[in-house]
Amino acid sequence: MTENKQYNTLSEFWPFYLREHSNKMNRVLHFIGTSCALFFIVSAIYFLNVWYLLAALFSGYFFAWIGHFFLEKNRPATFIYPVKSFISDWRMYFCTITGQLGKELQKAGVK
Repeated sequence: MTENKQYNTLSEFWPFYLREHSNKMNRVLHFIGTSCALFFIVSAIYFLNVWYLLAALFSGYFFAWIGHFFLEKNRPATFIYPVKSFISDWRMYFCTITGQLGKELQKAGVK
C-alpha cells in the first residue's frame, strides 16, 4: 500500500482500491478467487454445510494475495480496510462481468 491517507467512505476508497489493482493479472487472479468463493458460497447453501464457507474465504484471499505479493508487490488493502476491501472486491467482480471495469479503472487513473 503506497498511500497513508485515511478513507472514510467507500466512494473515497474505490479509486484507491482500483489503483492498488493496476496489474491486469492481479485482477485476473482476483476474478478467479472471487469466482471460486462464489462457487463455495453457493455450495454451502445447497449442501447446508458451513465448511464450504471456509473454502470460500480461503480461495478468495489465496488468489488475491498471490496477485498482491507477487505481481503488484504491494500489501493488500484488506489488512487496513477489511470491510471496504471486501465490498470493493465484489464491486470489481461485478464491474468485470458487466463490462464496466475499464471505465472505472480509467476514472481512477489506472492505465
